[in-house]
Amino acid sequence: METTTLNNQTLTGKWSVDHVHSNLQFTVDHLVISQVNGSFRDYTGSLSNEGENFEDAQIDFSIKTASLNTNNEMRDDHLRSDDFFNAEAYPEIVFKSTGIEKTGDNTFNINGTLTIRDVRKSVTFKAKVGGVAKDAYGNTKLGLRVSTEIDRFDYNLKWNQLTEAGGFTVGKEVEITGNLQLVKQ
Repeated sequence: METTTLNNQTLTGKWSVDHVHSNLQFTVDHLVISQVNGSFRDYTGSLSNEGENFEDAQIDFSIKTASLNTNNEMRDDHLRSDDFFNAEAYPEIVFKSTGIEKTGDNTFNINGTLTIRDVRKSVTFKAKVGGVAKDAYGNTKLGLRVSTEIDRFDYNLKWNQLTEAGGFTVGKEVEITGNLQLVKQ
């Protein structure tokens, strides 16, 4: 089995998300003619890789649904309501990896289970490992960009209204992107 290395460093060990240098975002169509972006501010994430091969790593993520932000308080309150996330009854979105496949130089598919509300579905995140480097304080950091697209209706996020032209106010497909920097423990 080939050892996965970047910048002559293995990806072995335990890593956790560095919030100062990371973000989680989502994008959805609005009124068929444009897109609305949002983000989550409160989340935890870890990567544990005990073997030499990155494909053996375990990735766990938990996102507080109440921490969503679209820069519009009224819309954010609506998204936290039972029409969408129901943040009171379902306070977390959870992702747990089930397998990682190398797809190219520093690119991987991260397969796993995504739980939103009370629904668990298999999902694949496309991932690009940006590299490994030491910061000015001697901490070893790992850069990782992940993305996927889900159908929000699959997760009981079904609120919608038809527009004057007959399209949905909010699109069904949601793009999820994470620009992550992890620090080795």
